[in-house]
Amino acid sequence: MNHNSLLPFISKFPNARIMVIGDLMVDEYIWGNVSRVSPEAPVPVVSVTSESLRLGGAGNVVNNIHTLGGKVLLAGIVGNDEMGRKVIHDLHKMGLGTKGVIVEPERVTTVKTRIIAQHQQVVRYDREITRPIHPESIQQILSLLEGGINELDAVLVSDYGKGVICEPLMERVRFLTQRAGKILTVDPKVKNFPLFREVTIITPNHYEAAEASGRWIMSEEDLMAVGRTLLQRLQAQSVLITRGEKGMTLFQGNGEVTHIPTMAKEVYDVTGAGDTVISVLTLAMGSGATAKEAAILSNIAAGLVVGEIGTATIKASELEDAVRNGIRERRKRVGSNP
Repeated sequence: MNHNSLLPFISKFPNARIMVIGDLMVDEYIWGNVSRVSPEAPVPVVSVTSESLRLGGAGNVVNNIHTLGGKVLLAGIVGNDEMGRKVIHDLHKMGLGTKGVIVEPERVTTVKTRIIAQHQQVVRYDREITRPIHPESIQQILSLLEGGINELDAVLVSDYGKGVICEPLMERVRFLTQRAGKILTVDPKVKNFPLFREVTIITPNHYEAAEASGRWIMSEEDLMAVGRTLLQRLQAQSVLITRGEKGMTLFQGNGEVTHIPTMAKEVYDVTGAGDTVISVLTLAMGSGATAKEAAILSNIAAGLVVGEIGTATIKASELEDAVRNGIRERRKRVGSNP
């Protein structure tokens, strides 16, 4: 495919209206240097130089869509805590509504803290609650979706396994999107795979796809079997398996299989790459692209973000440049607040 044929879809991103439903969180970065090993245990001592906070999980998906120029609505859960208020503040700062951000007082807002030294992640620790959200919260999300479904081009489910995505929610989301003839895309977690029947497209990585299908991917034959198994089991229109340095493979309901080689020059950090893939894929399909065209465009976008350290987003102009000229090294430290 001539990649220049993808450019018109990028120009239509500002007209695309996407609703993101998923697990909101905060990505915390602690940056520093290591010059010695602790005398207390065989671990590095990190001398902290800076700290930063960014929207993570479904919040990073929203940030990606917003940065690319798309119109985005959000539905998710935060706790009644400092990090929950940080999420709401950042969304307001982006000019986005927070009607769909529901506060459950007894929850804590999910925070993933990464300590990074000399461009390497030393350790990550998580603060979270993963139990299912309240029935009242589910109803609020569904009411928001039902009220705006006719104005949407697509619904994007960003599942991080923290409790938002559950059977009663997905059953109704599926019904509403199918009834309205809308695109439904899913970035899944393995434990919830059975919930994602009859979606437009689902984007597991190769580890998730292997675990969900019960077959480890060690060969091309394994990959083909896993993709076709998931396609049949879920009755999805398409399954896009992301494969790291091997690119992506798209399985479609018509039997077509497309291997898409990676566009990345160098991989420094895969944090948030899946968010970029599902964001660009959904924006492109919401702008009229086929699953194959959207997958190729999302692969180019992923090649950009893995060249950065930390949770990254890209602008439409950067994506256009990469489509026209290929990916050039843009390595930099991200994760700092705008």
